[in-house]
Amino acid sequence: MIAVTADQGIVFVTLIIALVLFVYGRWRYDIVALLSLFIVTLTGVVGWDEAFLGFANPAVVTVAAVLVISRGLQNAGVVDQIVHRLSGVGDGPETQVSLLTGIVTAFSAFMNNIGALALLLPVGLRMARKSGTPPSVLLLPLAFGSCLGGLITLIGTPPNIIIAAIRAEHTGEPFAMFDFTPVGLAVAVAGVLFISLIGWRLVPKRAGPSSREDLFEVKNYLTEVRVTEDSKLAGASLREIEEKTGADVAIVHLVRGETIRPAPYRYEVVRPGDILIVRADSDDLKTFIDLSGFELAEGVEVKSDTLGSGDVTLMEAMVQPDSPVIGRKVRDLSIRWRFEVNLLAVARQGERLRKRLQQVRFEVGDVLLLQGTPGTLQEAMKALGCLPLAERGLKIGEPQRIILAVGIFGFAIAIAAVGLVPIQVIFPIAAVVMVLASLISLREVYESIDWPVIVLLGALIPVGHALESTGGARLIASTLLGLQGQVPVEVILIVLLVATMFLSDFINNAATAVLMAPIGVSLAGGLGVSTDPFLMAVAVGASCAFLTPIGHQSNTLVMGPGGLRFGDYWPLGLPLEAIIVAVGIPLILYVWPL
Repeated sequence: MIAVTADQGIVFVTLIIALVLFVYGRWRYDIVALLSLFIVTLTGVVGWDEAFLGFANPAVVTVAAVLVISRGLQNAGVVDQIVHRLSGVGDGPETQVSLLTGIVTAFSAFMNNIGALALLLPVGLRMARKSGTPPSVLLLPLAFGSCLGGLITLIGTPPNIIIAAIRAEHTGEPFAMFDFTPVGLAVAVAGVLFISLIGWRLVPKRAGPSSREDLFEVKNYLTEVRVTEDSKLAGASLREIEEKTGADVAIVHLVRGETIRPAPYRYEVVRPGDILIVRADSDDLKTFIDLSGFELAEGVEVKSDTLGSGDVTLMEAMVQPDSPVIGRKVRDLSIRWRFEVNLLAVARQGERLRKRLQQVRFEVGDVLLLQGTPGTLQEAMKALGCLPLAERGLKIGEPQRIILAVGIFGFAIAIAAVGLVPIQVIFPIAAVVMVLASLISLREVYESIDWPVIVLLGALIPVGHALESTGGARLIASTLLGLQGQVPVEVILIVLLVATMFLSDFINNAATAVLMAPIGVSLAGGLGVSTDPFLMAVAVGASCAFLTPIGHQSNTLVMGPGGLRFGDYWPLGLPLEAIIVAVGIPLILYVWPL
């Protein structure tokens, strides 16, 4: 029996706690990572002076710089022009899936894969609505394609950057920009071909939000209320009315004579004879009428499309994984009073929630129906951390700005590829140059960085080092090394890849890379072979989370708009992962021999 030292035991218990909390999902992954760091630091496994060295790791700096550069390219209009040309192409699911998946895979090789998905998700929804294709059939392949694209280059996904940094620690030389390409490109092409020809047929056909009218049944939950002469609150402002009644009611229209005012100003004073168009269920409507003294109106016809009349419009938006509203109730956010925006309804997994709106707790992937002016809606989107589910206005971009953005990016890639300047230096330089060239503002620099991922990496890297320095990684590897002599080394490599894939299906891919890379290095050392194929196996496995909606943010993002359920991912994901293993292992061994 192998003895476990006290330090190893602390690291193992810490990792078990972290994995449970990652899967449980009650606390965000950056908080879980910080908790793990605090445990190993307070127990003395990691020294005080080493606690925050992870934030100075080249991988952390590079990930942040890549996100900023991606935003600069978007601002210049480079990507939007390509995306705009796609929206009207293809009328059959096979063509649409091939087009969307192929394009998002190509984008994800050189920009943040979440950003690539966010650009194409509204295009996919528009294609689905226009052709009658179930949204799930287009959106799930789109999410998987964004993950596959990350395999192609060093900057395609954070796990690749982490693996390159770990290789530098053990061999003195990191993986270069296109060292991932021979394996990653072949795996991505194989995956896209499978999804485009066969895989999309395996996706459950969920109805999803084919239109806002079908999803939210706008006509069925609007009620007309008349302000009478003897109303208790006649002469009060709309804000006072909502505060004094305390009912879960949204006033979406004020009708005065022949004039209809969509999303009326909150300090608007109501007069006798006014008609209020409200969104409410039966219980809240009764409370509202009892406390206000208003009465149900008759004979006033307000069509659902007038909800978006004049300067006021309707917008569907999705709660993103890093949104600050996740886990919070609608009533605690004061959306109406903060932004002059009405929240009309919330849908989850393709169905409108029927519970009281003010009691709803937001979850990742929720689809919101909002009413307001373009300006107020844009402000609300940023503050709430939501992604609009309609095609945005095209950023045409001046030709010189596009050339400048592509030139800066291409020059940085070329310098990194030939090894003149390390990537953790040249990419921050490129980001600063984009700021100086006015391609991205300082505010957008900080908005574009995914701070939870930065904190996750900075906190978990010391924990990963502790797993290795205490001998914990060798202890785990020794279990697999017990197979040495009974099975070929190639089988152990397959086990490592599959185990990494499985772990990535339940926890963040960057965290998976940090935790599995030391085990891969220990396995290679125990077998007396090169570490490169084992690190490559971890890199591929960490970015291939295709069995659940929680393994990767791309999977989570399409869950709501596609009407997908937890069990809808594996019918396509399982054969896709099998193809990745079948294609990836031989290529890894060929390009990076033992």
